Amino acid sequence: MDVPVEASVTWEQALAWRSERHLLDPIGSASVADVVRRLGAVPSMDESLAELAVRTRRQTSRSGELAAALADGTVIKAFAFRGSMNYLSPEDGGIYLALRSAGRQWELPSWVDYYRLTPSDWPDFRAAVREALDAGPLTIAELGEAVVRNRAYRHLGHVFDDGAKTLIKPLTWQGDIGFAPPRDGQHTFQRLDLNPRWTGLPDLDDAGPRAVTAYLRTYGPATVDRVHYWLGDGLSAGRKRINTWLSELGDRLVPVDVDGTTAYVVRQDVDSLLAARASNAVRFLPGHDQWVMGPGTKDGRVTPQSRRDLITRKANPVIFRGVVCGTWARKGDDLTVVWLDRRRPADQAIEQEAVRLGTLVGRELTVTLTSSPTTGATRAG
Repeated sequence: MDVPVEASVTWEQALAWRSERHLLDPIGSASVADVVRRLGAVPSMDESLAELAVRTRRQTSRSGELAAALADGTVIKAFAFRGSMNYLSPEDGGIYLALRSAGRQWELPSWVDYYRLTPSDWPDFRAAVREALDAGPLTIAELGEAVVRNRAYRHLGHVFDDGAKTLIKPLTWQGDIGFAPPRDGQHTFQRLDLNPRWTGLPDLDDAGPRAVTAYLRTYGPATVDRVHYWLGDGLSAGRKRINTWLSELGDRLVPVDVDGTTAYVVRQDVDSLLAARASNAVRFLPGHDQWVMGPGTKDGRVTPQSRRDLITRKANPVIFRGVVCGTWARKGDDLTVVWLDRRRPADQAIEQEAVRLGTLVGRELTVTLTSSPTTGATRAG
């Protein structure tokens, strides 16, 4: 995209505006479902990190509320970004799954050879899986037992015996199934179309511009490269498709100069972006929080290069003025904050955030502030 910029801001302004959109400054009052919808996706490889990512964006919260939202259907969980499990909103989750399924990976020759399912076999196979889940959630083993009763799928018995993780992915991408609450420590799956909030997968031509717009409304101002990172690297949407969607949005997107870099925001957000002022908030975020994963750890404006290795290894970031300025780790009641930036807020700001973290994890924390870097990461909860 090569169009004249319409406004100019600093990166401190941009990150302050993004902090508000992320419900980090000020802390939001949105529901769990609305937080997930605002972020687009919340990675769920580690449930303690996923829960803290949501709770740290809510003025009042309680332990277990994300799991409760999955149970009542106000959020869903599926394989989405980067092939990993993500919490999504049932209202908007379909736009991301539509992008992820567009590559039709299950039609690759290697998949056809291994699973012995041709492209023409998939509609009936998907229907068989949905039918197996008519009565309620099933574990992988239970789902496999039900599916292989059909003679056409008996050859998949060993796949389900091995966990069927790869085979399950395109069933979530196509909106057939999602994760249900675990049972006895095992994943279970349920039909997505039985959730009254589920809006299904829109047409790709509709989903693409909606996904671009949603990204810019939370993670903007963003360069074209960052959009490609989110939707291309994250969902394999394809560079040509993404460029087409950006072009189709036309003047609904506004180019802005951010300290010499051309980035984009949605037109309706320009006034609030221009009014934003640098944030002095200190926030303790969980490892792999969308604050850093949304723009990507290669975005040095959020994650300086010298700290990227720590963050990619799931260290819990401390952000100040929107930038990763340190890490934190908790062991019992002891909280260690490693400060890695020449800029430093008043100790009181760090203490206040430590108190807030303590409230979230249910402990009165004793803070140790140091400048000695550590590569270790602990569970956020």
